Amino acid sequence: MAGAMKSGSNFERVLRAGHFAFTGELGPPRGANAARIREKSRHLKGCVDAANITDNPTAMVRMSSWGASLIALEEGLEPNYQMVCRDRNRLAMQSDILGACANGIRNIVCLSGDHQDFGDHPDALGVFDIDSMQLIHMVRLMRDEGRFAGGEPIDEPPKMFIGAAANPFADPFEFGVRRLAKKIRAGADFVQTQCIYNMKKFGDFVARAGETGLLENVHLLAGITPLKSVSMALHMQREVPGMEVPEAAIRRLKGVPRDREADEGIRMACEQIEALKQTRGVAGIHLMAIEWEHRVPEIAERAGMLPRPRV
Repeated sequence: MAGAMKSGSNFERVLRAGHFAFTGELGPPRGANAARIREKSRHLKGCVDAANITDNPTAMVRMSSWGASLIALEEGLEPNYQMVCRDRNRLAMQSDILGACANGIRNIVCLSGDHQDFGDHPDALGVFDIDSMQLIHMVRLMRDEGRFAGGEPIDEPPKMFIGAAANPFADPFEFGVRRLAKKIRAGADFVQTQCIYNMKKFGDFVARAGETGLLENVHLLAGITPLKSVSMALHMQREVPGMEVPEAAIRRLKGVPRDREADEGIRMACEQIEALKQTRGVAGIHLMAIEWEHRVPEIAERAGMLPRPRV
């Protein structure tokens, strides 16, 4: 089993009990609009076991992930607090982790972060004091050994369930499993993948990871992003590095009227979820319905993911 430390996280208990987990994603607003977080949280509450609260994705300034996480908690939605290495050094990271835990946040997802060149402040200084692998290790050290990265003791260690990300489609393909192994060794309890469209290639990735015994030591959640339109599918295929959208998926979307493309995209996502439920080594789904939080209840229902367990 992955990890031994109890964190007080319902998401962790769901996975440890052997339930097929279902996480979502909530993007904070580009402003101080707490009502927007509350509205999105209400769509997700009861439909997912936890929701990733993103940390300035694509290097665009948004409300802080820890701030949005606290609002989500107030609404009864368990957050997966994302932290990227781009914007802060290890002092600030450890300080934020302690503050997050003290305020009831029990899950953290450790990421490198999109480079600042892609965002709205391309001249900003990227910190990258440590990388995502080192961040995972640092959180594990704080939690399991009660020590800061500098070696000093922590008076009350942060009980965090530690998450990481994986891209099964990044080149070279063979390196993906080795990188996953490093993140597990560093201390990841669960791993959420990049969104999947090429199911065959993802199956190959899971099989390779399974053959090495990696999936006995981590909970792997397969990433699903419903395609809203043909134009979105083409953008993902042509413009997003490490993303593989098969021509068959694009042809299928082109085969329906334009006003039904979104519904067809949801149907395709539900078919993927059904197939992934039967995939050995996959412990759950991470649904990234980008700015589509209001459709998560529908997707969860159609995919047979309701009701969610409470353990």
